Amino acid sequence: GDFATALRELRTARRLTGSDDQLAAIADSERALGRPDKALDVVSSAPPGLAPEIQVELLIVASGARLDLGQPEVARQTLEIGELDAAPTSGSPEVRQARARLLSAYADTLSALGQADEAQRWLAKAAQADLDGSTGAAERLGLAEADIDFVDLDPDDAEADE
Repeated sequence: GDFATALRELRTARRLTGSDDQLAAIADSERALGRPDKALDVVSSAPPGLAPEIQVELLIVASGARLDLGQPEVARQTLEIGELDAAPTSGSPEVRQARARLLSAYADTLSALGQADEAQRWLAKAAQADLDGSTGAAERLGLAEADIDFVDLDPDDAEADE
């Protein structure tokens, strides 16, 4: 909860290591301090070539900043990348978990736009992709305690799995 200290420490770590791996955490700390414009500045300053997982996290933070600024349509557009169309269960564990976070953020953005049914559909995809439950998608769908196996009936996703 001490985002000012976290921001200072994250920036120090970045200077010492030269690593951009914590840019999303830096940007999210700016959001938590009520500075969505500064969060967007951090995201836009990200160098090219970051790992896909870091790029996804930066998009999620940028989308959240747009929501903070009262721009839900821009927030939605920010998250509309090709990764949304990938099969939820495909890829490495790291890619899959990043996809789960993206799908969950997309669902939240659709919900903010008043598209509850569509948000539920994307939240179900997030729950499917979420390996460790960190998105909370299953809980929000009421599936956390149930022993449920997901079966993907979307023919486009089935082709992606092959």
